[in-house]
Amino acid sequence: MTGKALLPELWTEILVPVCAVVGIAFSLFQWYIVSGVKLTADRGASSESEDGKNGNEDYLIEEEEGVNDQSVVAKCAEIQTAISEGDENSCATSFLFTEYKYVGVFMVLFAAIIFLFLGSVQGFSTKSQPCTYDKTTTCKPALATAVFSTISFVLGAVTSVLSGFLGMKIATYANARTTLEARRGVGKAFIVAFRSGAVMGFLLAANGLLVLYITINLFKIYYGDDWEGLFESITGYGLGGSSMALFGRVGGGIYTKAADVGADLVGKVERNIPEDDPRNPAVIADNVGDNVGDIAGMGSDLFGSYAESSCAALVVASISSFGINHDFTAMLFPLLISSVGILVCLITTLYATDISEIKAVKEIEPALKNQLIISTVIMTAGIAVVSWIGLPSSFTIFNFGTQKVVKNWELFLCVAVGLWAGLIIGFVTEYYTSNAYSPVQDVADSCRTGAATNVIFGLALGYKSVIIPIFAIAVSIFVSFSFAAMYGVAVAALGMLSTIATGLAIDAYGPISDNAGGIAEMAGMSHRIRERTDALDAAGNTTAAIGKGFAIGSAALVSLALFGAFVSRAGVQTVDVLTPKVVIGLLVGAMLPYWFSAMTMKSVGSAALKMVEEVRRQFNTIPGLMEGTAKPDYATCVKISTDASIKEMIPPGCLVMLTPLIVGFFFGVETLSGVLAGSLVSGVQVAISASNTGGAWDNAKKYIEAGASEHARSLGPKGSEPHKAAVIGDTIGDPLKDTSGPSLNILIKLMAVESLVFAPFFATHGGFLFRIFS
Repeated sequence: MTGKALLPELWTEILVPVCAVVGIAFSLFQWYIVSGVKLTADRGASSESEDGKNGNEDYLIEEEEGVNDQSVVAKCAEIQTAISEGDENSCATSFLFTEYKYVGVFMVLFAAIIFLFLGSVQGFSTKSQPCTYDKTTTCKPALATAVFSTISFVLGAVTSVLSGFLGMKIATYANARTTLEARRGVGKAFIVAFRSGAVMGFLLAANGLLVLYITINLFKIYYGDDWEGLFESITGYGLGGSSMALFGRVGGGIYTKAADVGADLVGKVERNIPEDDPRNPAVIADNVGDNVGDIAGMGSDLFGSYAESSCAALVVASISSFGINHDFTAMLFPLLISSVGILVCLITTLYATDISEIKAVKEIEPALKNQLIISTVIMTAGIAVVSWIGLPSSFTIFNFGTQKVVKNWELFLCVAVGLWAGLIIGFVTEYYTSNAYSPVQDVADSCRTGAATNVIFGLALGYKSVIIPIFAIAVSIFVSFSFAAMYGVAVAALGMLSTIATGLAIDAYGPISDNAGGIAEMAGMSHRIRERTDALDAAGNTTAAIGKGFAIGSAALVSLALFGAFVSRAGVQTVDVLTPKVVIGLLVGAMLPYWFSAMTMKSVGSAALKMVEEVRRQFNTIPGLMEGTAKPDYATCVKISTDASIKEMIPPGCLVMLTPLIVGFFFGVETLSGVLAGSLVSGVQVAISASNTGGAWDNAKKYIEAGASEHARSLGPKGSEPHKAAVIGDTIGDPLKDTSGPSLNILIKLMAVESLVFAPFFATHGGFLFRIFS
């Protein structure tokens, strides 16, 4: 017999929403501080007090070099407006609205499919039915699951879109402010960029938690004691979140990389002009792309991971002793982890913004790394407390038809192993993608003999970087499954994502710094300011790679937990790899990441081809463009990126969304199990290697450009043959690290959550072809 959790139900009902509201309030407070940096000619305006903290002792560089301060500020404001608002066809906001129109149509169509497929399980009957796991009790009709799954799908989709959109607005609000603060010291610029990243991190984590909590409580009014049906219908929330993230990641990734590749190949390699030079016609599209791909896409992606890991844990818990005994506090253990995570990340963020002090460029990367370490250490203690007060001392967890007895300290270890595995993956990613370590320096050194050796070294680095993260994920799976079956795997994924607010803050910091550097170049600010923003950006590249590592690692755990829930719900007793039905699924599933990557890479390539031709045309036909006396036609380049991304995001999206439906209906749940397992095993490897290869090539280029060491100076300066080879490597890596790699983690978890949502339909009507021929 299991006991009750120490934390009363009423306290749980108060604690979760209060933590979410605190997260939202903290993000708004950070926004308010960032808004203190004025985009006006008042140079005294600043977000920090005049106490010399964080690099404030530096004089205005403009004053030293005689540049007119007022005109520089006005120019920064103008460029920021062009990136964020622009005219109706050439800015981040208009692109996202165009993308969301298409995605909105898809959302309505897919919501209808969910309703029709799930409603047809019992022939749209309104009569109660025996429960799936306990035939002696009655549950709500299948039609109710269809209705509520559709509602939760729409809620998840809207929250995901909102997460991406808010992130983009924050990033475009902060980019020019970061540039202006760079005049006062690298520490000042770091604080503005980091605070802005924190706004996005806390808004997303808190919104995701609050919407999920409210949805559960509203659904409970109808479902009453039928917790099995209630939490089965909640899985639609994760499906909605990830399906929107897929289109955001793919569409945004194609947009940003088409512009980036076009701008780099013609501007830097052919014309030998600096990155983000205002003479380059693709420069506005490139800076807009940083926001719609790296910020909006990433925000939706990590929200999807959070929603799915929560849903996977809740589904398994609902058929375990928590759900059977109606212990609401223990049932909401996944939400309690996320609630404590928000408070932990709040303390960690305050350390970066108000306690520690950045005085030199070399302190930037350690400061960001400290965020990960501090949040992980404090969160370990937080998980221990939540496991002690939020769980009974002993309880049972559903384990493929049986109930496994689990102690609360065992579940603490499951969450903790996921949390620390995330940190290990983050550090390994940093080692392989930061130019402070030998792997990237070796890649840079290989540029001596041209682009070919650079590509060979970069690919080798990416493949090698897969080894330790896979061991970390494997250990997490073994430990968590041994202790608490599939529920343990689900909460391990939640552990990895528990510090999502801090992870997103350091991730969003990168594109904001990248944009700040672009604005400094376009505004004609001094070389020293560009050096500072480049230093921020180089650290941002590494943190972005760390963020992708977290996303891929958590996606592996999430999809395995969802896979376990699907197998249980679909009534599959064992997944036997010796049966032909499963083997063909495994082979097809392992192939899918390659097919998907081929689609996204080709999309970037064909869009970049058009971009290169347009940029060349403008340089050749607009008189005075190279001399800086004529303005380029930015809008045409923006249109190329927009049209390509909207058109090209649909085929990869359809591949991922339709595969489970086609396989489940025509070939049945056993073959679909094989497809899910195959795509998980293959997708994780491809995603990690693609992300790290691209990140390493990017930072090898920045290593040569910065010339911070004797070795780097021997390869430079900008425009040298090794530098040109590094730029070619960087442009090859762009679609790998920002389009294909990050989108693959959505592929593996989205197919798993979709299979779980449609499991009742597949269990009833699946295997159509095999039934015909049997």
